[in-house]
Amino acid sequence: MSATILTDGGSVLVCGAGGFIGGHMVAALRRRGVRCLRALDIKPLAEWYQCFEDVDNRVLDLRDTRSCRLAIDAVDHVINFAADMGGMGFIAAHRAECMLNVLINTHLLVAARDKGVRSYYFASSACVYNQELQDNNDIIRLRESDAWPALPEEGYGLEKLFAEEMCRLFRRDFGVPASYARYHNVYGPHGAYEGGREKAPAALCRKVAEAKLTGNKELEIWGDGEQRRSFLYVDDCIDATIRFVESQEQGPLNIGSEDSVTINELLGMIEEIAGIKCDRMYKSNGPQGVRGRCSDNTLAREVLNWSPSVTLYQGLQQTYEWVYNQLASRSKLAPRQR
Repeated sequence: MSATILTDGGSVLVCGAGGFIGGHMVAALRRRGVRCLRALDIKPLAEWYQCFEDVDNRVLDLRDTRSCRLAIDAVDHVINFAADMGGMGFIAAHRAECMLNVLINTHLLVAARDKGVRSYYFASSACVYNQELQDNNDIIRLRESDAWPALPEEGYGLEKLFAEEMCRLFRRDFGVPASYARYHNVYGPHGAYEGGREKAPAALCRKVAEAKLTGNKELEIWGDGEQRRSFLYVDDCIDATIRFVESQEQGPLNIGSEDSVTINELLGMIEEIAGIKCDRMYKSNGPQGVRGRCSDNTLAREVLNWSPSVTLYQGLQQTYEWVYNQLASRSKLAPRQR
């Protein structure tokens, strides 16, 4: 699908560009020929997962109104990934901090309205969906309409749902060309794999890589491992996001995979890739989230003519290799001599 909006010479701002998906978005826009590109994150540049010298890189805290106005100054298009977030372990322990993300999207939307941007995209999450529809691990695909009546993930999911409504109403009442899509468990290289913010694929890749490097094959899994999820490789996520922004549709729209696996099955794939079998230690009181979640991509096929192209196994190969190489470069995890 050929781009028109984002590559027509206008300036593009990527918020949260120092993070996982944001970094991949900046890289993709560079490859697509976007020349007037601004990247922004709260973290120091040295801590960004991907950083490019030919981009206008800025460090700002978007929870602050003035910072949002500075960020959007002379910008035509806004792509907002900025959020204080992580995997289920982080979300469960930082409910209030996740709610404070509401400041980011609120201040950005007001600045976008006042500056008259040409497009505004907000990255939402499958955590907005009603939890009563996700209380077993049957393969039930969630449709966009299933967010209402609302019972989202406490904290993070509630904030995302509120931000969606802000986008919808700013579009209706103020004419801000705001849109939003819901991501389902995006994974891949160049993201968090340790430290508490990592999600399941990266966390399991790290644990298996550590087992491979150290010889200690004991591996902890939260819950019984039968929680079911669908996972989307980051390249597919970026492709769908750009298509969606170009479509100028409002949303909501699922951006995910319809193929789901249990956490045990996910681990089995990573073990096969690594060529090792681990001893699984189940932690029943660990954060687990909902019992089952899977994307319904019917609308994405109709609106974007899009489906994921990278299989879970292929994506895990890329992710595991990257995580393994990160760990192997550390002397304390160097392979033991035989």
